[in-house]
Amino acid sequence: MEKPATPELVLEAGRASRHYWADLWRYRELLGFLAWRDIKVRYKQTTLGVLWALIQPAVTLAVFTFIFGKLAGMPAGHVPYPLLVLCGLLPWQLFAAAFSNASGSLVANTHLISKIYFPRLIVPLSSVAVALIDFGVVLVLLTTLCVWWQFMPDWRVLLLPLFVVLTLLTAIGTGLWLTALTVKYRDFRFVVPFLLQVGLFLSPVGFSSTNLPNWRFIYSLNPMVGAIDGFRWCLLHGEPALDPVNLGVSVAMSALLLVSGLWYFRRTERTFADII
Repeated sequence: MEKPATPELVLEAGRASRHYWADLWRYRELLGFLAWRDIKVRYKQTTLGVLWALIQPAVTLAVFTFIFGKLAGMPAGHVPYPLLVLCGLLPWQLFAAAFSNASGSLVANTHLISKIYFPRLIVPLSSVAVALIDFGVVLVLLTTLCVWWQFMPDWRVLLLPLFVVLTLLTAIGTGLWLTALTVKYRDFRFVVPFLLQVGLFLSPVGFSSTNLPNWRFIYSLNPMVGAIDGFRWCLLHGEPALDPVNLGVSVAMSALLLVSGLWYFRRTERTFADII
């Protein structure tokens, strides 16, 4: 006697695309679980723990202060030069960590992508949580230096969350492009560190964007220019002055990256399970 055929469950990519954004909310607990898992893995079995989040910006701060402040003699106005650099490093570290984590998140979770259905956008979004933890640690370092130099922020610090959001949206937009491309072309894993190295020097981290008055508008096409300028404006008593036009250019570029990143991610999402 023949055994009855075992019913098969077929998971079709994009089947629930009509309710995709509702599913994104419905799977919010999975997002929280993945974020918490990444945080625990980040610092598990490490001797220094979260202090690793301080080592890199501290070393970079010392190098940039020596190169741009001492050797190049870059002006810093009425602000202590280390504070100027650290206020640039703060958003850059947030962007770099969120971008790097998001760009490799799908490949790092192949066991989930190939077995169960959930909105794949949850994976790169959850990877941003670690970047926020590191951001909080570096913010403590900045607060300590502000107390040391008696240079505490004024009312402008209340607007700082807006520029944190701008930084995260820029990181997510670029991260969605890279994570989708990395699934198909694994060579992009080697492109991410290169982009971050180049971007560090193409962004006004070690100097103020006001040092490039003739190129500031074009320079603002880099969305991190607006984010870094905004951080400094909020934390350094409005120095350097924030140009609304240049800030608008950076915000527009960040929005373009986010919208195009979402579009490309959703377009290629149907093929992730097959390729991975």
